Amino acid sequence: MDVFRGLKSFFWQDKGFLLGSVLGLATATALGLVYPMLLKVLIDDMIIPGEYEGLLGLALLAVGIVMLKAGCQYVHGFSGGRLGNRLASRLRNASYEKLQVLPFSFYDSARTGDLMSRLTADIEGIRNFIGFGLAQLMNTGFLILFGFTMMAIIDWPLMLMTLVIIPVLAYIAIRFEFHIHPVFRSIRAAVSRLTVSVQENIMGVRTVKSFASEPHEMKKFRGGNENYRDNHLALAAVWAKYFPIIEFIANLSVVLLLLVGGFRVINKTLTLGELVSLNGMLGMIVAPLWTLGFQINNYTQSKAAGERLLELLNQPVTIRNADRALRLQDEAVQGHIHFEDVSFRYPNHEEQPSALLGFNLDAPPGSVIGLLGGTGSGKSTVVQLMLRAYDVGEGSITLDGVDIRHIELESLRRQMAIVFQETFLFSTTIRENIAYGQADASEESIIEAAKLAQAHDFIMELPQGYDTIVGERGMGLSGGQKQRIAIARALLLRPKVLMLDDATSALDMETEHVIQQSLRKVMAGRTTFIIAHRISSLRHADEIIVLDRGRIVQRGKHEQLIRQPGLYRETYQTQYADRPDELESASAGERRVSG
Repeated sequence: MDVFRGLKSFFWQDKGFLLGSVLGLATATALGLVYPMLLKVLIDDMIIPGEYEGLLGLALLAVGIVMLKAGCQYVHGFSGGRLGNRLASRLRNASYEKLQVLPFSFYDSARTGDLMSRLTADIEGIRNFIGFGLAQLMNTGFLILFGFTMMAIIDWPLMLMTLVIIPVLAYIAIRFEFHIHPVFRSIRAAVSRLTVSVQENIMGVRTVKSFASEPHEMKKFRGGNENYRDNHLALAAVWAKYFPIIEFIANLSVVLLLLVGGFRVINKTLTLGELVSLNGMLGMIVAPLWTLGFQINNYTQSKAAGERLLELLNQPVTIRNADRALRLQDEAVQGHIHFEDVSFRYPNHEEQPSALLGFNLDAPPGSVIGLLGGTGSGKSTVVQLMLRAYDVGEGSITLDGVDIRHIELESLRRQMAIVFQETFLFSTTIRENIAYGQADASEESIIEAAKLAQAHDFIMELPQGYDTIVGERGMGLSGGQKQRIAIARALLLRPKVLMLDDATSALDMETEHVIQQSLRKVMAGRTTFIIAHRISSLRHADEIIVLDRGRIVQRGKHEQLIRQPGLYRETYQTQYADRPDELESASAGERRVSG
């Protein structure tokens, strides 16, 4: 029950509904046990003696019991429904809120389909069990207690004889749960893998079709589907093994009662009405025992689902606000960024080299810093550390002299805006995508930001202009159009620190040049970090940092770096190989310096 103790805070505040569900069903069950007693009265006191005067009263009593039982069933259904739905709502909110605060390191290995499965199928399984299954499982215990108590009142020796089946059934039920729980865990994992497979295939359908990989994807899905099928076959095998045993033992008690009770009726030590009543009560006890396997099945499913949800809810939040963290005042922030001996290695990648080693940088307010280097050199790591996507391993990063670990996360990130290389747009209008992060932005400011990003003209050419709905993840727009919208989104925030992570990689040279001209106006007074592979994006930076395997190998202005042998000059020569006049000018400058 550790899983349900872990989930207690989500349903215990509605313990009134839980109590109403359990008591409603238990009362309905107790009223159901009155029927066999009425049969005893009908047979022994009316039919056999031939005295029918009380028949109408007995019938009216039965109708009253039926109505009262129906009312109790309504209380059970109403309370269980409210309990389950409120629990599911709280679990969904808590899980979604947890996803919002989990650090970037969690998403480095998380799979979207698996998370979706936890927030849908797993929560639904818990909702059904807590809302109704738990009361039904408890009701089985009540039914056994009430039923055998009433049987003891009628004839305790026969009750003891039939009571022998309970320990046997309990033992079988425990063995059943022991074998079926691992199967349900495997089924939940298989469902998650299938969801991931479908989700990735749909999101990457253009890539799949471009590489004519439909057969490979179908083969991969069939493998996952067969794994899901095999797990269900294993489940069926466990059911096939245990259910006949449960049914046999449960029915054996009925056979024993009829055999022994029949002899006693013949010998006049038990009345016919008592035998019919005992048989009816035993039948009502045995019926839920037959379904005990189904109830354990539901319990085990919800237990497996609860384990997966608690695994998510108990994920550690490694990036959080410090005690008495500083809340920044917008007007007081200057945007002075300072790195001091920063080293960093990505979590769960201890076997890999550090992403940054001994990184030092001072970026005064309004300065433009360029970052150049090959894949995996640490460029993107620099801006992610500034955002506190991760915390530094060694050293420190300060904003206006304050360690960013001592600044409120939301307050820190409100001062920064980043345009990622991989542009993400939401499935909503272009206007809402640009205004994301500043929902109260005016129409004029949205249009101004779009114009600065060179996005206004193509937006106005669309059928609905700024009200055009963007397809999922920006489908329907070119890579360059998406990047321009993302740039407009960042510019609208008017941040003190602007970070462009290869933000113009999808643009043609002419558009990139125009945007750079606009960005120079925007960057005035803002500290700007530009990550780029194109020299043209960096040449006007106040300082260019050249990284290789996490280390700074060169730094300086463009004019200085092209005159120095090294990675920057090699990149420059490669990119400007078709413009020998510029290369010759750079070489002449180098000869003058060396001379």
